Amino acid sequence: MQGKSVKRPIGYIVMLLFTIIVLLTFWRLGNGRYYLFATLLIIGGMLPFILGFEKKKPQAGEIVLVSVMSAFAVVARMAFSFVPHFKPLAGIVMITGMAFGPTAGFISGMLSLFVSNLAFAQGPWTPWQMFAFGIAGFVAGIMYEKKIMNENKRVVTALFGFLIVLLIVGPLLDTSTFFLMDGMMGDITPWAIYLSGLPVNAVDGAATAITLLILCKPFMERINRIKLKYDI
Repeated sequence: MQGKSVKRPIGYIVMLLFTIIVLLTFWRLGNGRYYLFATLLIIGGMLPFILGFEKKKPQAGEIVLVSVMSAFAVVARMAFSFVPHFKPLAGIVMITGMAFGPTAGFISGMLSLFVSNLAFAQGPWTPWQMFAFGIAGFVAGIMYEKKIMNENKRVVTALFGFLIVLLIVGPLLDTSTFFLMDGMMGDITPWAIYLSGLPVNAVDGAATAITLLILCKPFMERINRIKLKYDI
């Protein structure tokens, strides 16, 4: 057990360092090549799976279920596209992280954003969005393992989902705005960007909280039954 607990953080650290390096490289050298960097981010998200392949191979059923949850997140985002900044996607990604672990949550967040942006528009913001929503799934998975978030504490889970978006996902996206508009903002300070993004992040956080409040328990119960039935 001790060896496993040591290897998992190493995998997470490698994944996050790789992702940060890709984002910083994209900031300096992107020049429209966001598809390339988005692909590199997906590879980075899979690094923990690759590093742990000898010890634990992910089952086909688990991969299918994570893919289905990612597809559901895409559909949820598209279904509410008529409501500005109201994206249930983060809530679905967090449920995926809770059900299948932090790494699966990270991959689900990245894939969901990449696929949904095929409909909404790809751009230099895509890798940043992939990273931000991947982190949402990752953090939710960690908090589920620590028994802070779970399907039996719906209000607490919804509250933490709101805070994850408000304090982590939103500021990451606001930071990307600062980097991507570097040299074009004049006297605008980073704090002005963070403050202007606060209402948007609050709406997105509210969408996440509502999604978790309504869907977390039924989704987790069905996923757990499937995992038990097929020994996943």
